[in-house]
Amino acid sequence: MKRLPHILLISFIASSTLLSSCARNPVTGKRQVVFMSEAQEIAMGKQSDPQIVAFFGLYDDPQLQKFITDKGLEMAEISHRPKLNYEFKIVDSPVINAFAVPGGFVYFTRGIMAHFNNEAEFAGVLGHEIGHITARHSVIQQRNQMLSQLGLIAGIILVPQLTQFVEPLSQGMQLALLSFGRDAERESDKLGVEYSSKIGYDAKEMAGFFQTLERQQSNSGGDEIPDFLSTHPSPAERNVTVARMAGEWQEKLKMTGAEVNRNSYLKKIDGLIVGEDPNQGFVENNVFYHPVLKFSFTIPNDWSFQNTPQQVQMAPKSGDALMMLTLGSGSSLKEAANTILEQYKLELVDSREEKINGLSALVMTADQKQEQGTIRVISTLIQFGGNIYNTMGIAELSKFPNYQPVFQSTMRAFQELKDTEKLNRKPDVVRIKTVPRKMNLQAALQHFSMPQDRFEEIALLNGMLLDDVLEQGMLIKVIGK
Repeated sequence: MKRLPHILLISFIASSTLLSSCARNPVTGKRQVVFMSEAQEIAMGKQSDPQIVAFFGLYDDPQLQKFITDKGLEMAEISHRPKLNYEFKIVDSPVINAFAVPGGFVYFTRGIMAHFNNEAEFAGVLGHEIGHITARHSVIQQRNQMLSQLGLIAGIILVPQLTQFVEPLSQGMQLALLSFGRDAERESDKLGVEYSSKIGYDAKEMAGFFQTLERQQSNSGGDEIPDFLSTHPSPAERNVTVARMAGEWQEKLKMTGAEVNRNSYLKKIDGLIVGEDPNQGFVENNVFYHPVLKFSFTIPNDWSFQNTPQQVQMAPKSGDALMMLTLGSGSSLKEAANTILEQYKLELVDSREEKINGLSALVMTADQKQEQGTIRVISTLIQFGGNIYNTMGIAELSKFPNYQPVFQSTMRAFQELKDTEKLNRKPDVVRIKTVPRKMNLQAALQHFSMPQDRFEEIALLNGMLLDDVLEQGMLIKVIGK
């Protein structure tokens, strides 16, 4: 949970209000039916960008940001739509992903930047994402798919009435989460090879990177699959196809010594945060800690948990209850309580002021009556550190008594964080080391005192297997603080 403003909630323009038109695709040259002009497409991207930035936050690394901007603009210039005002950004997320929205906006997570092992891999994915823009894939997909505006944890909520309490996804985030069909992904692969080759890179490296992603997917059980992998042709097909196309472009461009630039890239990401950043909040032994905002609270056993910039969401596996922590609105507890009653159209049942772990609090119970039945909400508002924190427990009235003890246990566990170890928790970062002599990767990780239970994770970070042989003087990634 970051201290960021709420995302503007802008719904998709209904397709019935758009006039379909026939436009020529910039890549294929063929005419196709789309529901927006290029001006509308650019406006959509400009509207979406601040929402995406608010959701993720930008990663603060001027050198790495300059690198992706310089390469992005160089590639955009030789693309099929060079006149768009492209912007390239690194967003602060550990997930391994890259995505683009209409109008020229391309985003790389710090997670994917940590997993690239040379500039050529980055350039291939950069070209792939620019390809989605130049081929207008998002615009075409808008014609076929309207995404749900429910929050990220809403998929497990079985009571439809409860999902209204989950923070909706903005239009910008819906665009960021669009997935494309296999044909669109194949076309973006083709464009990624073309564009990266035209600025001098060895596009064969792109195939190897996607192979690393496939290993990552397998190890994580299929969670957090990047969009460009989840709907893409099989890795075996992709490797053969990309390698063939790369060879054809190198021959066509009469390339000699296509660039890979491993060492220069690795030096750029030395110090890059990898994995979760504890400064954004972290969970340990069923307790959520936020070192920056200096609070903690317990999480119910076996509940699903989602930490987003706007709210912390929790739900049982049964899907018939919901808890969430957000920042309250107003200058006082009573004002914040009235805002909640008005926002969710709740009828107050009871309210009382009290102290929770020495902090001023207001606890209220309220109902929302619907045709399908009554939803009961318990809200605990706590003043701390210049903010008002609102923790809500929500369930159908008939099931509320079963969950009330769990709700209250979590709410009453909210307290000031004083543990210096938690307050000073440092994130893991990529460190670049030089291999002292010829050895395999496992021996190198042992040499650099890496914990054995992280060997496979670090091997994936390097795009290698533990028995891969390293030459003396080779640079590799390890994990440090």
